[in-house]
This record gives sequence, structure tokens and C-alpha cells, in this order.
Amino acid sequence: MSVNVNQGGEKSRYRQLILTLSRVWAWVFLAILIVFFTTSVNFSTDGSVNFLTVRTSQNILIAITPVLLMGLGQTFVIISAGIDLSVGWVMGLSSVVTALAARDLAAGGTEPYLAIFIGMVLGVVVAAIFGVINGVIIAKLKVPPFIVTLGMSFIARGTALLVGGGMTIGGLPPEFRNVGNEALFYLVSGGEKAGLYFLSAPELSRESLRSLDRIFSWPVVITTIFVAMAMFLLHRTRFGRHTLAIGGNAEASLRAGIPVDRHTILLYTMSAATAGIAGALHTARFSGGDARAGDPLLLGSIAAVIIGGVSLFGGSGTIIGTVIGALIIAVLQTGLVMLSVDPFWQFVVVGVVVILAVLIDQSRDLIIGRGDA
Repeated sequence: MSVNVNQGGEKSRYRQLILTLSRVWAWVFLAILIVFFTTSVNFSTDGSVNFLTVRTSQNILIAITPVLLMGLGQTFVIISAGIDLSVGWVMGLSSVVTALAARDLAAGGTEPYLAIFIGMVLGVVVAAIFGVINGVIIAKLKVPPFIVTLGMSFIARGTALLVGGGMTIGGLPPEFRNVGNEALFYLVSGGEKAGLYFLSAPELSRESLRSLDRIFSWPVVITTIFVAMAMFLLHRTRFGRHTLAIGGNAEASLRAGIPVDRHTILLYTMSAATAGIAGALHTARFSGGDARAGDPLLLGSIAAVIIGGVSLFGGSGTIIGTVIGALIIAVLQTGLVMLSVDPFWQFVVVGVVVILAVLIDQSRDLIIGRGDA
């Protein structure tokens, strides 16, 4: 009897070890990447370039904001055992609508910041409408999410190009650039005005501007707020528990009284809305609306979710995992650029990491069983 108890305890500890490793591998991999690029960049440039700088860290954070915003909604959808392939072009549509609305309202005499706010809200609302349509077709007509969202991506693409005339929308009020490029803190690293400034930077000469770093730009701050909201929603609310339950077993969730259809519609609406926010912030950052803004970021957002440990079968995943996944992709791309590696290798490396993440997920399920995982 004691032998069986000991064997059961060893098996339990073994399963716990496998679970722990499967959950922390992304964190460990991110740390290894940072150490590798810090060492290799310093060595390859004879110490003239440093990977661990304030400027590099802020560039990485800015780079992941659109990927992460699309990834937030995508995380909920994939946890529910779905997929949303339309978010890339929905983001572009939101960018175009935001730019057109803000430009026309400002030209009509509306106060610039009010015009910007209304334009961004309209961009997100238009994006959310596409999500509602996705959700209704998937939930009510029982069409596979892959087919629905793929078709919707073409509709969003055509709509964005038609509305924007196939061109970048310019002529926005100058204040729009402030929303996308100003920051919470400003660090001046040299000269008489060296120091950390809050909300506004000091007057600097053209030569001194090189020593100015913006820390936590407004898109990063806004994205951080939505990440915190998504974490609370997934891990601390009934909505999050229902999402996990539906991904684990939709039929059982329906028998348990969970409104699966309504919840599915909300999930796809959320996915499109977060893509819409990414599109609005893209317009602010680049002072122009671009229908193609999100197309190259779609696969990156899905990759971030998968690398972050969200199961492709649904039923498990975390928001912080998606954040780590987005950071891994951004650190890889930034580090390879600083090492002067051919940009095309970035796609190869990210693809290898995605496959590795799926293999880890599959191996864990094979070793200890999906239910236990």
C-alpha cells in the first residue's frame, strides 16, 4: 500500500513539474533572448552599441502595441476554441475611418482634441460592427470561425480600400501626432537640462534632441490599461470563466446554463474592437490613416498568442502569456536588426518559435493528458 502511495506521489510531482515547465518556458526563453542579444550586439559592435538601453526598450514597447492589442481579443477567441482572421484588415479599416472622421470634423471647426476623440471612437465602433457580424454568423448559423473570419477579412479589406480611396489619409490636425508620439515621461541624458521630466519635455536645441528619450508613450500607456482590463476580465470575472468553459467543452457549457451563443458574439465583438483600438492608435502615431496598417501584423498577433501558451484546442491560456509572446517576437526582431541580420530571417526565426510553442503544448498534453493540463 505504501508503495502505491509513493508511486502516486511521484507521478503527481512529475505531472506538476511538466505543467510548471510548460508554463514558464516562454519567460525563460525571453530572458535567454535578452541575455543573448545583449552579449552578441555588444560583441559584434565592439561595445559601440548596447541592446539594453532605454531607447531600445521603448522602441520594443511601441512596436508591440498594435500586435498586443489585436492579440488581446484574439486570446479570448482562441481560448474559446475559435479564431479571428479578420482583425488585420479590421484594424486598417478603423485607421482609415478614424483619420477621415477626425480630419473632416477638425476642418468643420470642431475643437481638435474633440475631433480626434470622436474619430477614434467612430473607428472602434465601425470595427466592432464587423465583430458582431462575425459572432452572429458563427454562433447562430454555426459556420466555422475560420471560414467566417477569412471571408470577413476580404470584406473589411475591400471596405477599407474603398473608403480610403486606396491611399493614406493625411491632413489631420497637428494635435493628433501628440496623441501618438508624446509620452508620460521624458528623459534627457546629457547637457544642462539632463533629468527626468513628467508629461512635457524641456526646450532643447536640435543637437540636444538626440539625448531625449520618450518613456511610456501614450499608445503604450493606453495598451497597458487595456492589458490590465483584459487580465481582470479573464481571470477575475464570470465572463472569463465562461470563456474558459466554452473552450473546454461548449456542449457541457450549454447544459450548465452558459449562454454560449451570446458569449461567442461578445468575444468576436471584443476581438474586432481591440483591433479597432490598434487602428486608431496607428493613425495617431503616424498622423495618417492606412488601410494596410494591420495586414502584416495579423500573423504576428496570432503567433504572440500561441507562443504565450494559449492552447489551440481552447480551454486554457493567460493574458500575461500573450504579453510575453509579443515581447519575444519584438525582442527577436529588434535584436536581429541590431545584429544586421537579413530581415527575411526574422520570419524564419519567428516561425520556428511558433512551431516550438505548439510542440511544447502538444507534448505536455500527450505526457499528462489534456484534462490534467
